[in-house]
Amino acid sequence: MKILGIGVDIINNKRIRKSITNKAFIKRIFTSKEILASKSNKNKTNYFAKRFAAKESFVKALGTGFRNNLNFQDIEILNNKLGKPYFSDNKKIKKIIFDAFKVKSSHLFLSISDEKDYSIAFTIIQKR
Repeated sequence: MKILGIGVDIINNKRIRKSITNKAFIKRIFTSKEILASKSNKNKTNYFAKRFAAKESFVKALGTGFRNNLNFQDIEILNNKLGKPYFSDNKKIKKIIFDAFKVKSSHLFLSISDEKDYSIAFTIIQKR
């Protein structure tokens, strides 16, 4: 399997702590499923910071940034039953990956982590 792109992003959690006090920011950046999942999370700052970093790392792996009608809401990060984060599959993301790399099938890998002051995310886009 060929790696098509990698991306990493780190964010100071203070930046997100301040931003999430604004409901318009939350609704503009995060999906309804991400917002709903945040309700059961005690540390909302780090929860949202990790997802923000994951979305940024994804567009870096694409190599395009937020262009071509791609926005934060198009990229959704969920967790499986064991807590492992993953990118939710959708048609728009598949098309954007196809347009960027000319591959019909790809796999996305995501790792996110946080400490008191920082959150980090690492993304790999791989051809299937």
